[in-house]
Amino acid sequence: MSEYFIYYTEASIVCVVIFGIMLGRDLFSVDRQDKQIKYDHALIAFMLYFVSDAIWAAVIAGMLPRNHFTVLTTNFSNCVLMSAITYCWLRYVMAVEQVPYRDKHLCKVLTLLPFVGSTVALILTYLIAPRVLLSEGLDLQAPYFAFQITVPCVYIAAVLGYTVKQARREESPIERKKHLFVGFFPLMVILGGLIQVVLLPETPIFCFCCAILMLVFYISAMDTQISTDPLTGLNNRGQLLHYTSIRTNMRREGRRTFVVMFDINDFKAINDTFGHAEGDRALILVAESLRSVVRNHSTPMFLARYGGDEFILILHPASDDEVEPLIAKIRGQIEARCRNENAPYLLSIGAGYDELAAKDDTFQRCMQRADDRLYADKARQKKLGGTIIRA
Repeated sequence: MSEYFIYYTEASIVCVVIFGIMLGRDLFSVDRQDKQIKYDHALIAFMLYFVSDAIWAAVIAGMLPRNHFTVLTTNFSNCVLMSAITYCWLRYVMAVEQVPYRDKHLCKVLTLLPFVGSTVALILTYLIAPRVLLSEGLDLQAPYFAFQITVPCVYIAAVLGYTVKQARREESPIERKKHLFVGFFPLMVILGGLIQVVLLPETPIFCFCCAILMLVFYISAMDTQISTDPLTGLNNRGQLLHYTSIRTNMRREGRRTFVVMFDINDFKAINDTFGHAEGDRALILVAESLRSVVRNHSTPMFLARYGGDEFILILHPASDDEVEPLIAKIRGQIEARCRNENAPYLLSIGAGYDELAAKDDTFQRCMQRADDRLYADKARQKKLGGTIIRA
């Protein structure tokens, strides 16, 4: 039993150290995003659980006395922390999926309610009828295990239901996989726990499973930071160059390839009139409009912020009939968002596009032709009024 305790504790310590390194790196980051903060909360909950579980292993192995206090505190903390882990993961998923109402007070209360309610009910049950949870021989009773799994199951069901719903709306297989991966994470963790309980009870498979999966998410998040524009959340220029360097991305069987350039008209006037903070808001508004239209379109596309107030879209339609309607839809979406958000301007964008034609044609040449057409379109848009400053 002492060997079991040493092995189990070593595994827990290693996992705590790994999680601590990830947490420390995030805490010292100057540009922590909301989803990073929620991820860090999950890391802390996992670390506390591993410490509590290691103490329980010491009780089982006889390294600590098995009495009413040690059995009660370790198992109650395990129960509460397991609920905390799944609650934190739900909040993390809501940040990743950018649930619009996640920061509303009512939403915060409703998501926290199962965790708080279960914890209070567990304590009251013990105070009123302790033998319901813990026998005289210090064995855990069935109601305790009901408390242990009920709230995690509620949170896991919420995560799974929402992410599957989002995945079904996605046309892009890559985006669909992202939704499903973050949604099925709790099930993969549970699978590791079941394997440990049923097949290898003396092996800390649950601990290893959690560490591996959280590392995967951490590496994925780091990769996203490297390849994503921090202001708009779109792909950055580095990711654009990577995408265009792969021939199979640009030359698709049975499809044509168009490069579309966008530029905000009179963007400098927004900065000069309202300040750079409002200019950032305008960039985000355009980026969200572009993302919304692209996500609801079945044609394969790649969207990136090229730099400044310029955006680029690589479109792979079956025919050129799709390009103009798509640009019109983007313009309509931008105007609608300006009105819905009561922006002090009605944004106008210039758009220019060209097709990647012959085999010896390159992305750079095609982009230059699209850019030339962009500036011609900006001149036409300016004659029509351009961006309208309303305040």
